[in-house]
Amino acid sequence: MKLKSTQPTILVYSPDRAKAYAECVRNHGFNHIKVAATSEEAKKHLPGTEIILGWKFPTHLLNKPSASSVSWYQSMGAGVDDLMADATIPNNITITRIVDQFGTYISEYVFTFLLYMLKDVARMKQSQRENRWDPFIPELLAGKTIGVAGLGSIGAEIVQKARAFQMNVHGLSFNGKQAHIVDRHFSPEQWVAFVKDLDYLVLTLPLTDATKHIINHDILLAMKTNATIMNVGRGALINETDLVSVMRKGHLKAAILDVFETEPLPVDHPLYTLSNVHITSHLSGPSTTDGVCSFFVNNIQRYVNDQPLQGLVNRQRGY
Repeated sequence: MKLKSTQPTILVYSPDRAKAYAECVRNHGFNHIKVAATSEEAKKHLPGTEIILGWKFPTHLLNKPSASSVSWYQSMGAGVDDLMADATIPNNITITRIVDQFGTYISEYVFTFLLYMLKDVARMKQSQRENRWDPFIPELLAGKTIGVAGLGSIGAEIVQKARAFQMNVHGLSFNGKQAHIVDRHFSPEQWVAFVKDLDYLVLTLPLTDATKHIINHDILLAMKTNATIMNVGRGALINETDLVSVMRKGHLKAAILDVFETEPLPVDHPLYTLSNVHITSHLSGPSTTDGVCSFFVNNIQRYVNDQPLQGLVNRQRGY
């Protein structure tokens, strides 16, 4: 991929933060920038655009003649299932995603909840509210078994923190490249064997045809009755109907969910009513303006210098 100019024309698209991202990129010396927050604005600015920095971009525009100059699309997030779902995006458009930026945020989120529940912080606070002295012996994470499904940069950082707590660490991944970082590694054909001995199952997988609804009734019931499932990957990894059924029966101790098939989660969704389900608003791995901008600017320099881009998406693999 060769660039004619060190000042490529860039379209920054975001429904709510386009101007902030554009200003950050300009501050790094790139001045040929257009901004769009709606589909109409994107359509207007596409002609002559070479690079798109986008979030929730109207992908149907990419196969129009007005987008013929686009050669590279940089997603503002780690997930690209919306882009992969549109098979009409021309193959000559390179797609990249943000990598190696969310592990710290998400791993701290994971252990915030694990410690909150294991140490029964809710009981401590209730005792305080009732002016009641209530000594008890909390459990330890040490010796517990955590299973991380997805051993990319996010999963690897969760593994690292689990080591610090002296946990037993199991992992499942599709390519096995990171099998050496866990005590036991499982392949996608071994889901039941993977989950059956876990105290905690953490999902960090990307969403692909192979992973959609990978967690279903059978997998959930294969877990121990005192186990906890946590999803910080993509919402559709879990069949939510099956999860509601299993959680209503009390088969699992808890479900901690930061991502959902439909976001925002509808106000009448049954997950809200379950006391053994903890819901957060897709906040475990935020895309910060500075973080996204820094990654993108580094990739622009690589693009200009005809170097391999970071976060390159393999369309056949889906991420």
